[in-house]
Amino acid sequence: MASFPLNAWYAAAYDVELKAALLPRTICNQKVVLYRKTDGRPAALEDACWHRLLPLSMGRLEGDQVVCGYHGLVFNDEGRCTHMPSQHTINPSACVRAYPVVERHRFIWLWPGDPALADPALIPDLHWNHDPAWAGDGQRIAVKCDYRLVIDNLMDLTHETFVHGSSIGDRAVAEAPFVATHGERFATVTRWMEGITPPPFWAAQIAQALDYRGPVDRWQIIRFEAPATVVIDVGVAEAGTGARAGDRSRGVNGQVLNTITPETETSCHYFWAFARNYCLGEQRLTHELREGVARIFREDEAVLEAQQRAIDERPGYRFYNLNIDAGAMWARRLIDARIAAEAPAQRTIALRRAA
Repeated sequence: MASFPLNAWYAAAYDVELKAALLPRTICNQKVVLYRKTDGRPAALEDACWHRLLPLSMGRLEGDQVVCGYHGLVFNDEGRCTHMPSQHTINPSACVRAYPVVERHRFIWLWPGDPALADPALIPDLHWNHDPAWAGDGQRIAVKCDYRLVIDNLMDLTHETFVHGSSIGDRAVAEAPFVATHGERFATVTRWMEGITPPPFWAAQIAQALDYRGPVDRWQIIRFEAPATVVIDVGVAEAGTGARAGDRSRGVNGQVLNTITPETETSCHYFWAFARNYCLGEQRLTHELREGVARIFREDEAVLEAQQRAIDERPGYRFYNLNIDAGAMWARRLIDARIAAEAPAQRTIALRRAA
């Protein structure tokens, strides 16, 4: 059974990664070459020349067209060959696959499945990444693990207590009750920790933004969107000032944006950003937060890759689930439903009773 659906939008690159140059990337086991056209719009082609399958990414970009680095065949952004050396007639079958691609929320989104189903309205909402009411930045991490392990990690934040104890981790996270809910496309996990001493990261944030040092009410609201996007509403507010009821004016709020793109069955592109709604004009803080969150995620990366190695060594091993895995379990069920919907229908042959 496939481990990822193809009929979905996946982040292929950050906007700043895409220039007027050839960028090779593997998305859902498919070799793709991306580039930015002269009008600024993105394009994506199959990374294999029609003629002798040399990766087109080994060629060069001329205007909006890709020139193969082997025999000089030229392909436009729709994948059609427009020039063949030493002949005037172009073989009508000379084309490579062109992928639907859209730039939104600072990401370049690619649809690896049926192009007829590629509706841009289905792109996950990550507007915080460019909303002027928020400030932040992020990175891409190449992680050597099944993308679903990253989703498991994000849906259960009790691991913060043990993996990130020096920054965002706190015993209160592991001990606080939570509520898990789900629908056809989304799964959520909500956790409140009230009247607690903030962990180092959040203590520093609320002190800098509001000059407050004291107990806080802390929240983590995790929202998964199938097949591979997780947005985590996080923050702290002065204890007892009404954050849980909706008044966060005496607090600091962040949105942890995560969208994970399968590369292969055991590797993925992990795109993340941290956006905040306080101290918006302080670029220094943006840089410090990006580097600080990157250090936190490197701790996750080490755990996830070690977990994948252990899985590879134990084929067929089935995970045991705890109460804290409720969000991850619902996320996996939603992913499995998307995969099953793409499976070819089984042909049924009617049997007749022998006379």
